Amino acid sequence: MIATVLIAVGAQTVWAEGCFDTQGKPGKPVYLTLDTGHMEVAPLIAEVLKRQQVKVTFFAANERTKTGNGSLGSDWAPWWKARAAEGHEFASHTYDHAYWRGDLRGIEPRFRIRPSAGALANREFTWDAQKYCQQIASAAERLQDFTGKKPLPLFRAPGGKTSPKLLAVAKACGYEHVGWSPAGFLGDELPSDRYPNEVLLNKALKEIQSGDILLAHLGIWSRQDPWAPAVLEPLIVGLKARGFCFETLREHPRYKAWIDAAQPATGAPAK
Repeated sequence: MIATVLIAVGAQTVWAEGCFDTQGKPGKPVYLTLDTGHMEVAPLIAEVLKRQQVKVTFFAANERTKTGNGSLGSDWAPWWKARAAEGHEFASHTYDHAYWRGDLRGIEPRFRIRPSAGALANREFTWDAQKYCQQIASAAERLQDFTGKKPLPLFRAPGGKTSPKLLAVAKACGYEHVGWSPAGFLGDELPSDRYPNEVLLNKALKEIQSGDILLAHLGIWSRQDPWAPAVLEPLIVGLKARGFCFETLREHPRYKAWIDAAQPATGAPAK
């Protein structure tokens, strides 16, 4: 199920230091984020990002893949390490791609959770705060093991499904939630017969505004005509032509202070 999550950046044009358009002038920043998926298109996506010199933020869970032993399995470790060397950022998508299904009553926070990956996929469980925090941290730890780079203290709940109680639990264990902008939903989860790539591309180029967080995936099982990388490069080129530039969430005005507090300039966690 698809959820639209709003971010605290209004329609007013947002400018960012160090983000320049193709003419070398201050650009209108957007923040491309890529969640894991079946990973078949991941190498091609990496080629596009490198060719276009675009840095993104990856949100990773250990999802089932078409090749290899999961998107956070050892077979994909070299791919993640290469992305770190290119300057991309990383964050957790919960290790087992665990969907929040509801809050349970009680003094202590407990949640109905349904993982969609791992040995317990597609079964519903009751998790307490500690268990949910472990899920966020496990993906972040695996990313750090692969990349040698500390992930951002951010996470994205699968489907964008959350509650105030869930967000409070995550924040208490050191993770701020990141959704996406209404125009930033790039549509790669939608059926391609009803939402062909050309339609999705034109819609994004028309509606995306400065400050928007954009969302796509490293492969969607259900889409017959893959969105990536077919739309990705035309989208990047088109946005650049309109004066946009790309930054990672490390520079996003909503999250920058949170990240800087958790990760001082030395890169070490705050004491």
